[in-house]
Amino acid sequence: MISIRKIIFAISLSILLLMVAGCVQTDGSGISDQNENVSSVGEQGTDINTSGQDSLQSVMTSTESLVNDAIALMDKQGTDTFDEFRQADSKWFHDDTYLSIWTIDGIRTVYAPNVSSEGEDASGLKDYNGNPLGQLFIDTATSEEGEGWVTYQWPKPGETVPSMKYTFVKKASIGDQEYLVTSGFYVDDYVYTNSLDDIEYFTRFDTVSLGNLLHPSNVDHDLGIDYSIAHVIIKSGASIEAHIMKNPETYYVISGEGVLYIDNVPFDVKAGDLVVIPANAVQSIENTGDADLEFFAIDQPAWAEENEVIVE
Repeated sequence: MISIRKIIFAISLSILLLMVAGCVQTDGSGISDQNENVSSVGEQGTDINTSGQDSLQSVMTSTESLVNDAIALMDKQGTDTFDEFRQADSKWFHDDTYLSIWTIDGIRTVYAPNVSSEGEDASGLKDYNGNPLGQLFIDTATSEEGEGWVTYQWPKPGETVPSMKYTFVKKASIGDQEYLVTSGFYVDDYVYTNSLDDIEYFTRFDTVSLGNLLHPSNVDHDLGIDYSIAHVIIKSGASIEAHIMKNPETYYVISGEGVLYIDNVPFDVKAGDLVVIPANAVQSIENTGDADLEFFAIDQPAWAEENEVIVE
């Protein structure tokens, strides 16, 4: 079950980005109708991003092409292609890119990352949340369209926390035997995601907790952005002391209430309020309510210690 905190966070962040950026970005995760509510785990993940700069659309196109090319080769050469699909450092199997081929009833026939698992019945494969991923692959291949995208959660190799994987499934045949052919990738290799549940918090001003929801310096590849979003929590009766940011800073209040001072001018703030604090203004904020005051602090350029001056 999705927590109320996550729902509030998702809605708040959407509103925030709409107000600050003036646009709405879709999540790019459109899938076949029968698959759109599945959040699950499948086999070892695929990452076909070699440059770190590929777009989500381009990796989707290349994934579909890989599956279609494999099926075309199967049409010409039959099962003789299977050994080729297992060859390391080939078009079909390199880095974390690979094909998974099952018979239409779920017997794993080709799985280069672990050939010892070939011949096993994968129709009962469960995802991370216990959803019937194996049956979903089969249902997608045997649907009227004969193909589709499946989204689910699965830990990357060497990790224990699941990530979203997006896999293309398509039906194929050799003679009278029908197969399904799949290949996929991890979405967060191409679209950065984060959650309040996953960020680390540290303490400032004794009673204030702060965590970086987004900061370019904390990401291992170039996002093409130069702004940061911090989640700030101020306990009841506590405050952030007077300081100056050399850049404009935007506050969007998620919950609670307080008073924000900009050059000694008081602004009452509550959930849903957005305030842009001018560069070089003296600012401070106090929690005047009985509950935590939570807000997002957005800095552009991204927050940097040299851009902050504490007022003595």
